[in-house]
Amino acid sequence: MQARENISVVNASVFATAVDVKHWIKIEAQALGFADCGFLSVHHPLFAQQIEQLQLWLDKGYEGQLQFMHNNHELRANPDKLVAGAKTIISVRMDYLTQTPTPRAVADNDQPNNGIIARYARGRDYHKTMRSRLKQLALKIETMLPEWQHLNISAETDFVFRPFSDSAPIFERPIADAAGLGWTGKHTLLLNKQAGSFFVLGELFISLELPDDKPVTAHCGSCSACIDICPTKAIIAPHELNAAACISYLTIEHDGPIDIKYRRAIGNRVFGCDDCQLICPWNRYANLTSVDDFAPRHGFDDISLLEIWQWQEAEFLQYTQGSPIRRTGYINFLRNIAIGLGNANTSLVIIEQLQSKLGQHNDMLDEHINWAIREQRVKLNPNDE
Repeated sequence: MQARENISVVNASVFATAVDVKHWIKIEAQALGFADCGFLSVHHPLFAQQIEQLQLWLDKGYEGQLQFMHNNHELRANPDKLVAGAKTIISVRMDYLTQTPTPRAVADNDQPNNGIIARYARGRDYHKTMRSRLKQLALKIETMLPEWQHLNISAETDFVFRPFSDSAPIFERPIADAAGLGWTGKHTLLLNKQAGSFFVLGELFISLELPDDKPVTAHCGSCSACIDICPTKAIIAPHELNAAACISYLTIEHDGPIDIKYRRAIGNRVFGCDDCQLICPWNRYANLTSVDDFAPRHGFDDISLLEIWQWQEAEFLQYTQGSPIRRTGYINFLRNIAIGLGNANTSLVIIEQLQSKLGQHNDMLDEHINWAIREQRVKLNPNDE
């Protein structure tokens, strides 16, 4: 505790350079639950490069229904226009695991009658947690401005800041990559040598002008585990993801019917997918979170498909309050569960429960229910296929 106080209670002479300021900010960020942070100028050349790559990706039609990816290119390319007066982006990462997975194994497949929810989404919606703590970090920085006047790191009279977490047209993962928080793996997620990939990212735009951090070397080598394990083969090639085929996209972002060619591959995943992370050898170094908000709610780390299938809409809204799961909407969540029940171990009870919801909602859901019933009946009588 004494060491912590010595770091926080300082005088101006301690901050000889802007690098010392960065070190102080990093320590304060870690005290707020961030695992690490890096710094990048809003004028970094990566933004123009990323716009070109984004357009190539969009030209291939990989975005599915993510139409917002076509918008606000000017802001993506010029983040200084997103926050007037901002000079530096502080990129942060926050670990979210509450239990260490079995190394290099997709144990989720061993529970076919459970509804698998991606690990980041089992607790409170992290976006709120991230933005709240980034704001706290900004306010801590603001209190130190009088101590840093001699450093000439800000030409603005007023301190400007704005926190983000997947909430604006920002190249979130490329920023974190360029700021040295890790390298982009072949699955397009950020990897860290000391922490794997089970973390979420956020950004704090500030009007202080601080030196850039340097990117780290990639360490995927010849490994292709994430590409090989992807159930829907959404990872087309190293660093190339067809989002429209990704289970995370299909079960969260996609509205309406899911193409039948993906349904068996989706298995029991009802919100997101962790397979490419679970199989990654770097995640043997994944860290457990220090943030209580990621603790699973309502048994979301061990819940049966039949239990959540029986939720009425009021129960769905109750159990997903303050949760990212609500993003799917009730009908699409039932759609995902129906697919899971079709893929579950064969059971007459499952067929009966599926039939109980036929005709209650809409034609799209009924089509998925009928598909699931057929899948169950085929497993009961394989000769009927």
